[in-house]
Amino acid sequence: MTDESRDPVTAFFSDLASRVMPGQVQVIETHISRVFLIGDRAYKLKRPVRLPYTDGSTAELRLATCRKEFDLNARTAPGLYLGVRRITRAPDGTLTFDGGGPLVDAVVEMVRFDQEALFDRMAERGALTESLMAALAEIIARFHAEAPVVHSGAGGANIAGVLDINRAGFATSDAFAEAEVARLDGAFRRRLDELRATLDSREAAGKVRRCHGDLHLRNICLFAGRPTLFDCIEFNDQIATVDVLYDLAFLLMDLWHRGLHRLANLVANRYFDTSASDDGFELLTFFMALRAAVRAHVTATFAMGAGVDADRQRAIARDYFDLSIALLDHWPARVLAIGGLSGSGKTTIAEALAPHVGAPPGARLVESDLTRKAHFAVPSDACLPPEAYRPEVSDRVYSQLATRARTIAAAGASVVVAAVFDRPDRRAELGRALADHAFSGVWLSAEPETLRARVRTRPRGASDATLDVLEAQLCTDPGPIRWPRVCSEGSVTETAAAVLAAAESTSDGAAS
Repeated sequence: MTDESRDPVTAFFSDLASRVMPGQVQVIETHISRVFLIGDRAYKLKRPVRLPYTDGSTAELRLATCRKEFDLNARTAPGLYLGVRRITRAPDGTLTFDGGGPLVDAVVEMVRFDQEALFDRMAERGALTESLMAALAEIIARFHAEAPVVHSGAGGANIAGVLDINRAGFATSDAFAEAEVARLDGAFRRRLDELRATLDSREAAGKVRRCHGDLHLRNICLFAGRPTLFDCIEFNDQIATVDVLYDLAFLLMDLWHRGLHRLANLVANRYFDTSASDDGFELLTFFMALRAAVRAHVTATFAMGAGVDADRQRAIARDYFDLSIALLDHWPARVLAIGGLSGSGKTTIAEALAPHVGAPPGARLVESDLTRKAHFAVPSDACLPPEAYRPEVSDRVYSQLATRARTIAAAGASVVVAAVFDRPDRRAELGRALADHAFSGVWLSAEPETLRARVRTRPRGASDATLDVLEAQLCTDPGPIRWPRVCSEGSVTETAAAVLAAAESTSDGAAS
C-alpha cells in the first residue's frame, strides 16, 4: 500500500464512495494526477509533486491549477467539466467539500464516462473507424483555427524550449543513460537548426497558439456521440503554447506507435484538407519524434513510482525512446502519381499507399477532386455544376496539382497525387514540375464494365464523376501512356502492392 492510499484525502474519497455507491473507489493514476471515480462523477486530484515543468507542492498551487484546468478544457469539453471543488478541514478535523475551514486540497469535478469510450481503449479493440478519425481531424483543425495566437518569441526558440524541458525531464528518472540522452538531444538540436527558419516563419504567421498540449489518444473520448478533446495541459503554458502541428503530432505519433499507420495518415491529411493548406506537412515527422521523446521521459518518470509495474513502464519508455530515434532518421521525399479513368480506384489506392510512402505519417495526398472543390470553396461532398469542369478550369486544377506536389516535395515531404491524367500534356506538366525530385507515375486500368459498376455503386464522396462522364472518358484517346500500367481488377491490397512495385522500378520526372 502506498503512502497516498493512506492519506486523509484518499480516505475522504473512499468514505464518499461508500456513501454514494457502496464499494471500493476506483482510482486512475498518472505521473502528476490521481482521478477518483465515484458514481457518476470523476474527481481529479493533483499530486503534491515538483517537477521541472510543474509545481504542485502546495494546496494553493494545486487549487490554482485545478481552476485553470477547468477554464481551459471548457473550450473543447464544456459538458464534461463541471467545476472545481475545494477540500477543506472542518472544526472536528474531518474533510469536506467547499467548507469554511482551511484548504487541504482541491479537485476538478467531471462527468464520469465509460472508460471504454477513451480513444486509447477503442484503439486497443479496433474500434477507431476511418469516419470517426476523419471527424476528429476536422475537430482538431477547427480548434486550432480558433486557439489564441501567442507571439512570445521565435518559432525555433519555442521548440528549443521544449527540448530544454525534455532534457530536464529525462533527468528525473534513471531509465536512460546520460550519454544516450545527450546523443538524442544533440540530434534534435541539429535538426532544429535545419528547420529554424521554417519554424520562425510559421510563428510570425500566427501558427504558434495556446493549444491542447497533450493530445494523445487517452485524452480523447467519445462523449455525447462525438470525439471530444479533454485533459489539456494546464500546469505549464510553455508546454501548451506551441506550433499547432506540434500539437497535432502527439496524436499522429500515438497512432503510429500503435501500428495504426493508415489512421495516422488519414488524420494528417484530413487535418490539412480542413485547414486548406499544405504548409508545414514536412514538419510532422520531426514533431512526432519530439512527441515520442516527451512520452519516453514522462513514462520513465512515472515508472519510478510504479511499484510492481515499474519494469513494464520502463520498457514502454524505452520503446518510445527508440521510436524517437527512428523518426529522426533521414527520409528522402518521393512523389507518386496515380492516374486512370473514373472507377479505376485511384483514390482508394492512393489512400492505401500514402501511409507507406516517405516519412511517417506518410505522404500528403493531393487529389484533383478535393483540389477542385477547394478551388470553388465548397465542401468535399458538394456537387459542382458542369461549368466547374470546363477544360480551362480543369487546366487550372491540374496546374495546381503540379505546383502543390512540387512545393511539398521541395519542402521535404512525400506526395501521392491522384487524378485522371487522361491527357499527355497534363502528365507531362506534372513530370516537368517534378523533374528535380524522385517521381514516378502509374496508370490504373480496368475493364469498362468494371469501371461502370464501380461508378454506379460507389458511395457519395468528393468525385462528381457519373456514368456519362466515364463514357466520355472511354471515348477519349489518352495518347501514349509511358507510365507503367497496373490492372486494378484485383483486391485493394493486391493493386496497392503492384502499384508500389511499379513505382519503385521507375523514376522519370519527364515521362508522360
